[in-house]
Amino acid sequence: MSSIKVECVIKEKTEVGESPVWEEKDSSLLYVDITGQRVSRWNSLTSQIESIATEKPVGSVVPRQSGGYVIAEGTRFAFVDWVKRSITAVAHVNDKEKPNTRFNDGKVDPAGRFFAGTMCLDMKLDVMDAALYTLHPDHSVVQHFDQVHISNGLDWSLDHRIFYYIDSLAFMVEAFDYNIQTGGLSNRRMVYKMEKDEGIPDGMCIDTEGKLWVACFDGGRVLRIDPQTGTRLQTVKLPAQKTTSCCFGGKDYSDLYVTSAYTGMDSDSLAKQPDAGCIFKVSGLGVKGIPPYSYTG
Repeated sequence: MSSIKVECVIKEKTEVGESPVWEEKDSSLLYVDITGQRVSRWNSLTSQIESIATEKPVGSVVPRQSGGYVIAEGTRFAFVDWVKRSITAVAHVNDKEKPNTRFNDGKVDPAGRFFAGTMCLDMKLDVMDAALYTLHPDHSVVQHFDQVHISNGLDWSLDHRIFYYIDSLAFMVEAFDYNIQTGGLSNRRMVYKMEKDEGIPDGMCIDTEGKLWVACFDGGRVLRIDPQTGTRLQTVKLPAQKTTSCCFGGKDYSDLYVTSAYTGMDSDSLAKQPDAGCIFKVSGLGVKGIPPYSYTG
């Protein structure tokens, strides 16, 4: 086993860091601060950070093939022109019917569609007003299902036949059969049930062996899970309890970048966890990730 190294690489803290995406062309990490309402880019070669402020809490950001990015912000999808530093609305979801929801995690599928889900601002087990949506390349929006607490981590199997999904307060990772032609989902099932001390499942990504990496909010760890057998293969502990999401990046996609949050922590907890809200790089895992897909619309 190679020795695993965890280092805090982005020291500019995020209230709720999320949605990390590696940008190979300039060795940068793209990410959001949801409640800090900003999209940021950290250049791993210069350590410089550029940010753009959003109007509302921003749940996720993804690259757009034609340049710039797409964000799921508040209850809308919007395009970000990084050069002009402008944000343009593309489509809204049903915020009239579900006033207490906002967008959360999102990711682009292998066909270039942007999947993103909402979460209930009222985080109670009996409130399930959120849903999972897709922004298609023609800018139309489809709702896949509702009855969601906190729509979170998502990714696709290497053969593109399975969609993996997390509703955080269901405390499990689920799978669906995935139709790459239509973007449709069917045959929902559980692949991993969280154990007591593992915290709340949050963001997620897949590696080149088809295993899932799940960040555990309030668990201070990332789990490596085999979705075929439903077993935990590895646990990587981090010096921040509120680990939120992860993605592979760096040379050959062999580093795991992990975002975290400091929201809701009192001064006592913050003193004990000086790295809360930082973004970490985990190296020496001995596995690699795959490059992210870009939205084609």
